[in-house]
Amino acid sequence: IEARAPQSREGKAPDDDDALVVEVLQKMVKQRRESIEMYRKGGREELVQGEEAEVAVIERFLPAQLSEDDTRAAIEAIKAELGASGMKDMGRVMAELKARHAASLDMSKASGLVKAALS
Repeated sequence: IEARAPQSREGKAPDDDDALVVEVLQKMVKQRRESIEMYRKGGREELVQGEEAEVAVIERFLPAQLSEDDTRAAIEAIKAELGASGMKDMGRVMAELKARHAASLDMSKASGLVKAALS
């Protein structure tokens, strides 16, 4: 984490250290999940197990993730507050969702849910 934190700070104003650590940990989990997918496609189960073990350890240090239902509820609340009604509002909804729940959401998964809610 310490090795990656300075890389994340380059060119940016200093962020809240907790938020930075969460961001770095989320990126580490995402990288490992991508590796798991590639290893599975390549039939390398022994490598899959190692990556899954690392994900389990890293996730213990992350805040609890919102369930899909809770994510949908948060999206609907933001949509109502902003008066969002179509795809043209997706950027605003995503920005607000990230501001409120970035530490407890996988934003790539949330993006699909926002798109569905605005369609």
